[in-house]
Amino acid sequence: MNNLNSAVVDHAICSRRSIRAFLPDQVPSEMISEILQVASRAPSGSNTQPWKVYVVTGQTRQKIIDAVCQTQLHIQQTPDLAQHYVASFDYYPKTWFSPFIERRRENGLGLYGLLGLAKDNKAGMAAQHLRNYQLFDAPVALFFTTHQDLGVGAKMDVAMLMQNVMTAAQARGLATCPQAAWNHFHSVVLPHLGAAANEELVCAIALGYPDQSALVNEFVTPRVALHEFTVFLD
Repeated sequence: MNNLNSAVVDHAICSRRSIRAFLPDQVPSEMISEILQVASRAPSGSNTQPWKVYVVTGQTRQKIIDAVCQTQLHIQQTPDLAQHYVASFDYYPKTWFSPFIERRRENGLGLYGLLGLAKDNKAGMAAQHLRNYQLFDAPVALFFTTHQDLGVGAKMDVAMLMQNVMTAAQARGLATCPQAAWNHFHSVVLPHLGAAANEELVCAIALGYPDQSALVNEFVTPRVALHEFTVFLD
């Protein structure tokens, strides 16, 4: 194995993290196309390549942000409205259990603690949550869809494509934040994309240049030790 090549790939993977504050600098469309072309080498079951990617910038980006933020603000004011905006599939379990609930709590405490947001600061928490739907000011949104009649494997394939996108972006000095939060608003987002009626929103990625001065971008999530998730059998 070429040690230089492995070091470059390893660095792109290990230095990637979810960025939550972006600079307004535009990303060249040629670079986005290059990233997606490279990422399309992701594997898929029987090479079905069951993904579609919408690259959203400019006015369309702003229209989607405005529509979803307005909806989210209405939900904050009238929580019962949330029942009308439900993701088409469950990303999280209906009931949390150990050790995953502890990891989730650790993540929340780490992020909101860094920002000085106590749990009882409802307004601050709501404002930070709304940042998801402002794309954390990223100039590019990538929305990933698949055909709604395909199985769960198609979503696994899309996830591998997304990982390739994030790694390729990281290697080019860009930053990303994968966002399942948008899935609840698929009925708002998909019409703006011109998506077909049979398309299902799987996830979104905020893409742009990171704001290195932003406090929130100092947050780095921990990882469990190798022995906690790996079993070697001989």
